This record gives sequence, structure tokens and C-alpha cells, in this order.
Amino acid sequence: MKTNVYIFLFLLIFSNQFVIGQSDDSLKSPFTFEGKYVGDVFYNFSGGIRKGGTYLGMASFIIGLNTEDARLWKGGEFYLNAANTHGGEPSAKFIGDYQGASNIEAGDLTYMHELWFKQSFGKFAIVLGLQDLCAEFISSDYASLYLNSSCGVHSTIANNLAVPIFPLTALGVQIHYNFTDKFTFKLALFDGVPDDLSMNQHNLKWKLKKEDGYLFFSQISYQNKSVKYPGNYKLGFYYHNPYSITNELDGGAIEIKKHSKNYGFYLILDQTLYQNKNGKTLNIFTQTSISPKKINENWYFFGVGLNYKGFFKQRIEDEAGIALSHAVIDNAIGNESAIELTYKAIFGDHFFIQPDFQYIINPVGTDKILKDCFIGFVRFGIQF
Repeated sequence: MKTNVYIFLFLLIFSNQFVIGQSDDSLKSPFTFEGKYVGDVFYNFSGGIRKGGTYLGMASFIIGLNTEDARLWKGGEFYLNAANTHGGEPSAKFIGDYQGASNIEAGDLTYMHELWFKQSFGKFAIVLGLQDLCAEFISSDYASLYLNSSCGVHSTIANNLAVPIFPLTALGVQIHYNFTDKFTFKLALFDGVPDDLSMNQHNLKWKLKKEDGYLFFSQISYQNKSVKYPGNYKLGFYYHNPYSITNELDGGAIEIKKHSKNYGFYLILDQTLYQNKNGKTLNIFTQTSISPKKINENWYFFGVGLNYKGFFKQRIEDEAGIALSHAVIDNAIGNESAIELTYKAIFGDHFFIQPDFQYIINPVGTDKILKDCFIGFVRFGIQF
């Protein structure tokens, strides 16, 4: 694991040196390089599985190629995102929650996160390859401030479906069409069951099998471009056809689990409530998704949050927020809610520090009844 971390630290330094070392003429290079590192220092103060703390991190190295800048053809884009996750597992070992308190928790992995090609033709675009669903679907811009995983991908989707999201993405095709500069329609078709990382260690061996079925997503979005009160609104539908998963058990036995079809709807609203000429803004987001109760244990999700930017005149880019993520779960233990309070302090273009506190009401990620949990993170990030 340490060797993998050293490799990614080298890539971060390399990408930084490449960009800084460019001359003015080379800024039009068809290649783009980006390195990111995010770390979480975690502690559980009370409740959950047990008190205690740990550290976890995620490194990413991204390469892009623009075919027009390379003088090949117009509208083409290649994208590669390699990642490494490492360190502790707060939800699995300390909290026992269902939704996932940290959106970078994945254990020790080094893998290909995305590898795709996009071709644009005016208002139309098509994307082919290994993709992360939430890069184009489900996500709320304002909810991205928060660490809890449900603020990124609703628990009704992340936990009920074999979806291509962090850390296990999948092969797929997307089609985008911009009706106007405000209305956008997107369709996606993915491999129904992404190849498990235990058998596909670095996510570089992909198999498309008929028994895996397919996952379909559609989304229409409207962007309100009001100067004073801009907003972005998304309505989506998803469908997963019947499929089966084959597992190899201890001793070489084979287990086949059959799953029925599944589907659902989601709605996301991002809205600016206030802003002034000095850059202070107040934004609100709401997220909701619903799926059939007979099929899904977690059949309903609701999230809401308020973000305020510019508490201090000297730190106008800093952002604070409070959010609620509520998962309705039909089992003996009951529903789970997460209340999150966070503050993201920006230092220049490359570094941030983000203290974050969450109160988890009725963590239901295990088969045991656990006490409400109070946890804290200090997240930091560096980007070049």
C-alpha cells in the first residue's frame, strides 16, 4: 500500500512541474495533467460501533487530450483518471452507518476510475468507455461541499443498485443533447453489474455478460441563468433489468443470486437565495429519490442543505454549510439520518482545509442496534 502512495505522490509532483514549466506557447498543448490528493483525519466521539480515530486518503492523477488542439479532428476528448485509496474505514470499523460518512472510504485500492472518449457534434455528444455515473447524473453542485456519501449519490441508488460509482465504475455509453443553452437531456446505458474489484483488481479487465443485464439512466435538466437568482434543476429516471450475480464461495462452491428488475425516480434542485456584489451568497439544495418499497429496503431518500459563502470579508471564498440526509429504511432497526455541519477554508488555488462534524441518528449499517453517533473529520486537499 505504501508503494502505491509513493507512486501517486510522484505523479502529483510530476503534474505540478509539467504545468509550471510550460512556456506561453506550450499552454495550448492538447494534453492536460492534473493531480489531486484528499485526506480525512477522523474521530468518533460517541456512539456507533466504538470510539476512536483513523486516517484515510485518496489520490487521483488525471490526463486529458483534446483532439482539436492536437490538430486531429474537432470535438474529440480523451480522459483518464487513475486513483488510489488507502487508510482506515470509519463507517465499517467505527460508525456502523448505512449512508457512508466519508465519500472517499474504500479501503486499500489502486485502480482505473475512468477511461473514456467523448465526441461532440454541435448540440449532440456521445461518451464511450469506463465512466462514473455521478459525473453527469444525480449530482448536486451545492451538495458537493459535504463529506457524507448520500450528498453525492442518494442511498436509494447507491445501496439498492449495482451502479458505476466510486470506487467501482463500469463500461457504458452516454448520449447528451442540448435543446437550448438551458435545457439538456441525457441518456446512459451501463454494464448491469460492474466487475468486482476482488476479481478485477485494478479495474482493467472488463467483461460484458448477458446475465449481468443493463442499467439505464435518463435525466432532463434546466439551468436558470438569472443573474441574481441562478439555479439548476434535474429530474431523472433509472431502470435496472433482471440480472444475476455469480460468487465463488470458500471451498470452490458456486453461488448464484438472482435479482428482479428495479427502477426509480429522483429530483435535484440547486437554487441561489441571495448574493451581493461583494461575493457573499446563500444557496439551498434539495435531493429526493423514490423506488418501489416492495423491491427496496431503502425505498426513499431526502436531503436538504444551506450553504453560505463569505462569512468573513478577508476570506470571501470560504464556504460553510449545514445539511440533512435522511434514508427511509423498511427493516426492524428503522430509518437513518445524518446532520452535517462543515466549513471549507480555501488557501490559494491549490489547497483547502475542511473541518466537518456529523451527528448520525440511528446508524443502521450493521445488524445491531447502535447508539446515535457524533463524529468529526478534518479534511484537507491539494490540487495541481
